[in-house]
Amino acid sequence: MMTTIPNLDELIRMALLEDVGDGDHSTLACIPPTATNTAKMVAKAEGIVCGMEVGERVFNFVNDSFYHSRIPLTVALHKQDGDTVKKGDILMTIEGASGVILTAERTALNFMQRLSGIATQTNKMVRMLDGLHTQLLDTRKTTPNMRLLEKYAVKCGGGTNHRIGLYDMVMLKDNHIDFAGGIEAAIDRTHAYLKEKGKDLKIEIEVRNLDELEQVMRHGGVDRIMLDNFDTDTLREAVRRIDGKYETEASGGITEETLRSYAETGVDFISVGALTHHIKSMDISLVKK
Repeated sequence: MMTTIPNLDELIRMALLEDVGDGDHSTLACIPPTATNTAKMVAKAEGIVCGMEVGERVFNFVNDSFYHSRIPLTVALHKQDGDTVKKGDILMTIEGASGVILTAERTALNFMQRLSGIATQTNKMVRMLDGLHTQLLDTRKTTPNMRLLEKYAVKCGGGTNHRIGLYDMVMLKDNHIDFAGGIEAAIDRTHAYLKEKGKDLKIEIEVRNLDELEQVMRHGGVDRIMLDNFDTDTLREAVRRIDGKYETEASGGITEETLRSYAETGVDFISVGALTHHIKSMDISLVKK
């Protein structure tokens, strides 16, 4: 649920401060403070909607903390996060002070359009995996301070969250291995560190070729193996060799065009950074009712 995201109100406050500054002078100049109106938020494209609650909270935040309006504000949500919407669907109706509606409009849309775009793209790619056991993962390639929201949008679209940050899972990538002096050293030092700190974290390690895969399998001590930038034939061979002994993840430049063929190798997970850093926002508009 959106309500479980820590510091959401602070994120909204910072977004509004960035936009409003010392005042929405366009609105203040021509809209009387006692004016009231009703507006509706409308989907202009088909997709998966996300960010309904954050949009609602933006309007309430502006009403309570920027305008300190005595005019009652009513926000009615007509869709829920994860719902499929089509062009013309009304997502939300807002009734209250005209100035509040106009000042909050862009920030609310910015959140909702981006999150809905992520949910929509995720859903499109998840449906490409129908009939296969492979799960679609996001990555840490997220907008600063928007990670939890963007990962929430991935889940609304039917995807699966990878680790949230650097703190909730160990991922030994190529640079960790090279800097540590090799695969065995990286794994052994990780186990010693986790024991010393009393932490119980899963360990994933990245391999760049079948030789590195063999080194990992001989040494053991990991939970998941990331097969980075493997072509489909090599990936299929790697999955065959691993034979269920470890979770498997494919990563590196996998697109809509290649997603299905990678999943058909039998790999458990496919991570796609583009889910959160290279998406098209959903077209949503706010108009006077």
